[in-house]
Amino acid sequence: MADNPQLRDPESTSAGAGSALPRSWQKAATVMGFMLAAIALSFSAELHLKAGFALFTEQALHAILGLAVASVFIKVRFSARMRQDRVPWYDCIFAAAALFVGSFLAWRYPVLADDFYTLRNEAFALGIVLVPLTFEALRRTAGVSLTIILLSFILYALFGDIIPGKLQALTQPFVALFAYLAIDNVALVSLPLKIISTIVVAYIFFGQLLLRSGGSEWFTDIATALIGRQRGGAAKIAVVASGLFGSISGTAVANVASTGVITIPMMKQAGYEPKVAGAFEAVASTGGQIMPPIMGAAAFLMAEMLQVGYADVVLAALIPALLYYFAVFIYADLEAARKNIARVPEELIPPILRVLREGWFFMLPFALLIYALFWMNRSPEEAALWSGAAVIVVSWVFGYKGHRITPREIVGCVRSTGENAVDIVIIGGMAGIILGVMGTTGLGDSLTFVLVQFGEGNLPALLVLTAIICIVLGMSMPTTAIYLLVAAIAAPPLIKLGVNPMAAHMYVFYFGIVSLITPPVAVAAFVAANLAGARPMETAVTSVRIGWTALVVPVMFVMSPNLIMQGTVIDAGLAVVTAVAGVWFASAGLIGYLFRPMGPLLRIGFTTAGLALLIPAQAFDGAGWVELAGVLSALMLIGKELFDRRRRPKPA
Repeated sequence: MADNPQLRDPESTSAGAGSALPRSWQKAATVMGFMLAAIALSFSAELHLKAGFALFTEQALHAILGLAVASVFIKVRFSARMRQDRVPWYDCIFAAAALFVGSFLAWRYPVLADDFYTLRNEAFALGIVLVPLTFEALRRTAGVSLTIILLSFILYALFGDIIPGKLQALTQPFVALFAYLAIDNVALVSLPLKIISTIVVAYIFFGQLLLRSGGSEWFTDIATALIGRQRGGAAKIAVVASGLFGSISGTAVANVASTGVITIPMMKQAGYEPKVAGAFEAVASTGGQIMPPIMGAAAFLMAEMLQVGYADVVLAALIPALLYYFAVFIYADLEAARKNIARVPEELIPPILRVLREGWFFMLPFALLIYALFWMNRSPEEAALWSGAAVIVVSWVFGYKGHRITPREIVGCVRSTGENAVDIVIIGGMAGIILGVMGTTGLGDSLTFVLVQFGEGNLPALLVLTAIICIVLGMSMPTTAIYLLVAAIAAPPLIKLGVNPMAAHMYVFYFGIVSLITPPVAVAAFVAANLAGARPMETAVTSVRIGWTALVVPVMFVMSPNLIMQGTVIDAGLAVVTAVAGVWFASAGLIGYLFRPMGPLLRIGFTTAGLALLIPAQAFDGAGWVELAGVLSALMLIGKELFDRRRRPKPA
């Protein structure tokens, strides 16, 4: 978890980080946030091309990075123990330096890029300022753990030649390294920062418009109206609302903080234990990051990294995400039955017709988003901007509960978009530095070679090691940063060993995301525990139990990619049917309840049968027999439970 509590995630704390500052500094941070978002959104819309200006994308990226770094030095102090109501003189200097270097590079980049070797000393002078400032901004926003990772890569680039064996680096001179990191378009201003600035910022803006116009409130209302009367309705409402909003938020932690203040008290009032209520919210918000069509913007990153169509990524992610949420729904339902938890009180459930009448038009921007992405083949950022414009139009035309979004609020959405994007921009710069180091030193190829040697002839061992690496690397980071890091480091060895490329990237993405609910640094679970008044580690352990499919299903689609639509329609259909049955039986076994409480032996039987059903028939030699054994065991167990249920006397 980030060591500095002032700024832990890009969507829930950025604004609050500078709330104690004098008004003049707050205005300065606000202006920089507005400028950051305005530059990013204008490049997403290609306004410069429409106006007849030919600009390099890297010019905009340098300006955006300079604004983000300067904003951090204004809003976040060197230490959380320092006074928060003033900006120290050295932070003023750092902020000014970041603004100057970012602006200068935005203007000077075409010349430096065209004649880099002649102007290397000038590039070094800029890099020796920008890279350390980015490093310190990362420490203040993301904490020490991620900073140590970045420092390790930089030291490796400088001194990796002294490492013996296959990991020995092709090191760069000090001047050449910092000049390269600052200027080259495969380093600081490379693909990660480009995607974050042009795509992710557009979706943050879309989410802000939904928030200001009442769309997020309507998500919760529609979930309450649809499933509030069901058994375990309070938890199911949390799952639906958090899953919908989480898919566009870009970070599970921000989603927990925003929707959890409503859903967690509702679950506790219904009768769920505090640790269970917090766990449901953490798991649902984390699941939003793997739920198509947006996947916290990771879907677009994955399409770029794999050089495939966006629709291919969405189809691959659909079934595993549905299995994840199916398991959570089963857990909520059976937990409510086991604990005799009442449904949501009737007075809190709005009539479905009234909810639809009040906010049906919020479905139109999402319909436009899907239509633009899949049928019109528009770019992700263009589709997001169209959908954002649709939110404005439907709010002006219809209004939600008498409120129509105003021009002042739209400007506020641009401002808050920039403020909320600061952390992600900084992490995008960090990811670019890591990719640059891996490219210039040969570390990417060396690391792939070592891991391939380790996993050659023992793929299960490599899968376990890769999962651990992804969980460690993904600690406390937003979705986009998690995927960028694990895709660069952990996916290539799996592909080299013959794993389907889509399956390899989905595998590392899942285990990077699951770090948000997995001890010891389960940041999403810890935030939910704080809201629920529960112990953090107990909440994290409960979160793993509820979201257990995120640990099992990735192994299944690596062994046989049918679950990610990488096979025939018949094979994929059979895999889905058996996987649904497997999730149901295994969940019942883990909870210890189906129609009645189960004893230890029956729980083991249900869990074993469920896991056997989850194993695809094409996974390995003899896997079909294992799956058949799971089917027979499941039929016997369910038959026994139904027979015993009929024999039991009905309660008076």
